Amino acid sequence: MSTIDLLLYEKEGWEQSYGRIAGVDEVGRGCLFGDVVAAAVILPEGLIIEGVDDSKKLTAKKRDALFEIIMEQAVAVGVGHVDSLVIDEINIKQASRLAMKKAVEALNHTPDYMLIDAEKVDLPLPQRAIIKGDANSQSIAAASIVAKVTRDRLCEGLWEELYPDYGIAIHKGYATKLHREQITLLGPTPMHRRSFIGKILAEQQTLF
Repeated sequence: MSTIDLLLYEKEGWEQSYGRIAGVDEVGRGCLFGDVVAAAVILPEGLIIEGVDDSKKLTAKKRDALFEIIMEQAVAVGVGHVDSLVIDEINIKQASRLAMKKAVEALNHTPDYMLIDAEKVDLPLPQRAIIKGDANSQSIAAASIVAKVTRDRLCEGLWEELYPDYGIAIHKGYATKLHREQITLLGPTPMHRRSFIGKILAEQQTLF
């Protein structure tokens, strides 16, 4: 799909006189460790940023470059976090929605309309959920890039410094072989999602 096609949903909103359209997405839903992070991005009407796509399809170098462009050219960017304790308490789907809500609330301009990656945000604003939105809407793709780069930098920086023995900078909290082995060997950190690692903890108990 071309970049021009990525403005299809935005154009529909602009034609309905929605000036500020926010794309909203989250990352980290499937991780065993750390926050789920969401971003909301409002881009100027008609702006095309070459190369913007679903963050999962981009290299880290490309994501970093696009992140800087998005942050420079966006009308507004908001980021929301929900930590592992809340994830365990309310489940990952509700935590993801809460992170999205926080991201929208963090914008310094209230959007007129929201395009959301396959979810609903609990705010009284016009919105549209788009299946595979990060591959079909430039605004959502931009949000996915901001969320991904934000979370990856936490994994590579603060979270790696807090828990250097778990390889967080390498696997970013996902359920890799290395990550599962370190949880089994060392036990979970306070930032691990207990509701995600029950089987690993059960296996750990058999070793002692």
